[in-house]
Amino acid sequence: MPERNKQFGLYGAQGIKGHQAVARQLDALAGYIATPVTARRGLLARLHYLTRSDHARARARAAGLTVTDRTLRAWLAGKRSPSKANLERVERAYRTVRRENVARYLLARLNRQGRGTRVEIHPLNQSQVDRPRQRVVEFRTLNIRHWDRIVQAWVADDERGMDDAWVDQIVDLGSQWGQYEYVTNVGFAA
Repeated sequence: MPERNKQFGLYGAQGIKGHQAVARQLDALAGYIATPVTARRGLLARLHYLTRSDHARARARAAGLTVTDRTLRAWLAGKRSPSKANLERVERAYRTVRRENVARYLLARLNRQGRGTRVEIHPLNQSQVDRPRQRVVEFRTLNIRHWDRIVQAWVADDERGMDDAWVDQIVDLGSQWGQYEYVTNVGFAA
């Protein structure tokens, strides 16, 4: 695409890719458990979430939590502690299953029966760019009506798919859409 930045930050601009900001906001809306997995309370909360039913256990196994039921029972009872690698697997499985569980709800809330959701796009930070190289990039709002591809890519943790879906939406900004490939924040509610 002609508007894609090839050397972002060359002159000191700061920001993150727009799709990463959208993923961060979707993660905030998903309502993950706040206590870290390294704390006993956080580990137990995640394990209860992943093992509360046979269906939840099957989805956790599909998401990468492949320990035996005996090991899970020992972790829940406090007889054994998971290794660092297993803690990472528990966290990854929890996030994957949580995303799958809330995706349908979030999609319905974001699409709002075709009305869409208003998105605030905060431009990149140019405070470290020399004055002659700065450009005028203002705060923008956009109404996104079709969140399906964005949410599907978020659930699948597909970075490229998320980027393509986000760019397809910001093209509605007109000829300036390339200026919002990198942003400081993207805000919306569901």
